Amino acid sequence: MKHVPSKVSVIVPVYNVEKYLSKCLDSLISQSHQNLEILVVNDGSTDCSEDIIRNYAQRYPDRIKAFQKENGGLSDARNFGIDRATGDYIGFVDSDDYVSPVMFEEMTVLAEKHCAEMVICNVLKVDEHGNIRQKLIQVPEMPEKIDLENNFSVFSDISYFACNKLFKKSLFNEKRFKKNVHFEDIQLIPQLLLDCTTVAQTQNFHYHYLERTDSISKTHTEKGLDILRAVEEVEEYFKTTKYSDKVGELKNFQIFEGVYSFIAYLAFVKNDEVFYKMCEKLEFFMNKRDIKLKNLLQFNRFGKNYLLSLSLKKNIFYLLFFAGQKKLIRKFI
Repeated sequence: MKHVPSKVSVIVPVYNVEKYLSKCLDSLISQSHQNLEILVVNDGSTDCSEDIIRNYAQRYPDRIKAFQKENGGLSDARNFGIDRATGDYIGFVDSDDYVSPVMFEEMTVLAEKHCAEMVICNVLKVDEHGNIRQKLIQVPEMPEKIDLENNFSVFSDISYFACNKLFKKSLFNEKRFKKNVHFEDIQLIPQLLLDCTTVAQTQNFHYHYLERTDSISKTHTEKGLDILRAVEEVEEYFKTTKYSDKVGELKNFQIFEGVYSFIAYLAFVKNDEVFYKMCEKLEFFMNKRDIKLKNLLQFNRFGKNYLLSLSLKKNIFYLLFFAGQKKLIRKFI
């Protein structure tokens, strides 16, 4: 009897991306995985995105399910799609990004082969011409099948993007993306990982993350404080899981997602008053968790010292922050 591959629901939230949407949808239409539904959720776009969606839905009615809703933000659009997904597995693709032709086939095969609740692939950051800006490798030292109980360093090592992962649909039975916040991936995806027993991974670079020229220069604001709030919510959930005794990995998660990610965000905060206020919040966060300078300097990711893996500019920025030289940081940025 011929094996029927598991059904995959890919959720694509759309908001004013007329310039990029066709490339995204083309990459999904051309997927080698045949048992695929593409849920395109127009989250109140005011440009021509709806016309593009309607055109694709008419051309590919067996693959694309088109929805229109009032603007509610990324989390709301993703949740809208989750509520209507009929697949065994769920994936997310942002509408200005695109994926390789075999992404969902390979990841579904790995999920089935290893009975994995989550599958991870590597990410390429690309510019608008398709040139590779950065390779984001996720778990280079791990096997294809990862038993979390015995390889729990994954919890503090991986990047918590929603879009380079395939999720068993049951992970969302009682969970959704938090609405009206920023950094919703950091808030939810670690909680989903904590509900897993087995994760699978491929070292292939299937997901192409577009680094848009119209977004790189945007000034960062106090919304960055949502990073710390997201980490706090993960901490609370962590206490209720079967991994609650793995406090070393929790501390590494706090350092990587809470401290390092937050400082990286601070590098783009232009307003002095906001910058110093956010520094105070981070210092409170660190003191409450007894995160010392030595913890930051000794922090390892993938078995290597994290600071030594960074570019010189980032390294100087972090070291200035650790040394309390915030006025120098303002000049540095």
